[in-house]
Amino acid sequence: MKDRLFSILALFVVLLGLVMPARAAEPHWPEALVIGTASPGGAYYAYGEGLARILSRALGIRVSMRPTEGPTENIRLLENGEIQIGFITTGSGLQAWNGSGDWTEGRKFQSMRVMFPMYDTPIHFLALEGAGIRTLGDLTGKKVGVGPQGGTSGTYIPKFFETLGIGATLAHGDWTELAEQVHQGQLDALAVASGVPFPAFAELGKRSKVTYIPLSQEQITALDLAMPELEPSVIQPGSYPSLMAPYHTVGLYNFAVAHERLPNDLVYAIIRATFTNHDELMEAHPAAASTIPENFTRNAFLPFHGGAIRFYQEIGVSGVAISD
Repeated sequence: MKDRLFSILALFVVLLGLVMPARAAEPHWPEALVIGTASPGGAYYAYGEGLARILSRALGIRVSMRPTEGPTENIRLLENGEIQIGFITTGSGLQAWNGSGDWTEGRKFQSMRVMFPMYDTPIHFLALEGAGIRTLGDLTGKKVGVGPQGGTSGTYIPKFFETLGIGATLAHGDWTELAEQVHQGQLDALAVASGVPFPAFAELGKRSKVTYIPLSQEQITALDLAMPELEPSVIQPGSYPSLMAPYHTVGLYNFAVAHERLPNDLVYAIIRATFTNHDELMEAHPAAASTIPENFTRNAFLPFHGGAIRFYQEIGVSGVAISD
């Protein structure tokens, strides 16, 4: 009888361990972290899944990823304390910090602190080969999917089209759903700002013959002048099976940010775990190849977290000054 009771008790302890959250590695760390990503079918989503697995294992904390509309929603959620880590672009970060973007309604969002660089976000355009769309000008009068309302594409593509005088109708939604609508002929094209390869584009390319709509040098120059936060960007041939030549465009850089109140030693541990498990992160998404310490210089205006300052100073990475 005692043996049976002991066995039942032992089983209860095991089951309790499965349902109870793991204790944080340090007593002053939170027991759970949430990463704000973007919608399914995008690079943020895949990258976030990989990062959550790495951090859960390395930190002894339950780390989960939350699907969102993208950088602008991540910034709002971080400011409100609903998430502790978020993925943003330099453009959304600049707008938030200064309260200059329309979506901010004049409010300054200044609780975020930069942890580490992620990758470049080239803006690129795709249509079915049979649609007859060969230039951006051909998108006038067409229906173009641009992802969630608050995503980078949803924020920047309207400005792109306004700058270039392209009168297209924009469709918002989940990237997986939008790609399916292109496949079914319900949408004419997709326009995305994302790390490469963009999962929804890659999947659509497996099912249909697609073409990548190029930007002219004059269009790239006009966009650079209209939006100084943009940088020249090139998608290399082979990044997508049907992309045979360099795709010249503009883009934004992505960074992982944390709430300023996260402990310095926790942020330090997050950054170390990210870089230490670089190969595993690349398995989650190939764009993580650019998640290396040297790329911290791609941020020139947002303050770094105190834990990040400690990390970069310790490894002796040289570049622009880092200040909190």
